[in-house]
Amino acid sequence: MFEVGDKIVHPMHGAGVVDSIVQKKINGVVRDYYILKLPVGGMMVMIPTENSREIGVRPVMGKAESDEVIAAMPDIQVEMTSNWNQRYRENMLRLKSGNLLEVARVVKGLMLRDGQRGLSNGERKMLHSAKQILISEIVLSQNASYEDVEARINIALA
Repeated sequence: MFEVGDKIVHPMHGAGVVDSIVQKKINGVVRDYYILKLPVGGMMVMIPTENSREIGVRPVMGKAESDEVIAAMPDIQVEMTSNWNQRYRENMLRLKSGNLLEVARVVKGLMLRDGQRGLSNGERKMLHSAKQILISEIVLSQNASYEDVEARINIALA
């Protein structure tokens, strides 16, 4: 169980800080929820406490780990199928994994594809989401600014 002030990651929304833990009645069922405040855009996400582990919620990685992720980005191998539907499903699975290197693989692959052929609206949204997930965790793990982290990632993926 996480506590108020803990830095945690939701696989599909990115990293944030537990702002509070509240009880809410939804569909007639009373449950406890983490209120996760995301640093990017100030969005709040409600996560049920009882199945947060199954969802893939985990603590934010340490500074050393996030440095390793950034250092590994230039060497990430990207293999993307030409079938849009299959590519989208594979990328979605990578995002849901919660593994930051897999998220970086999605970002790198979609950035490369955008440079070569352009992206569909769906993939453009996915690229934006993947970048937010990647940047938000590194921002919190390193106490750095969004702009600094984004610049480091763009250099690593160039």
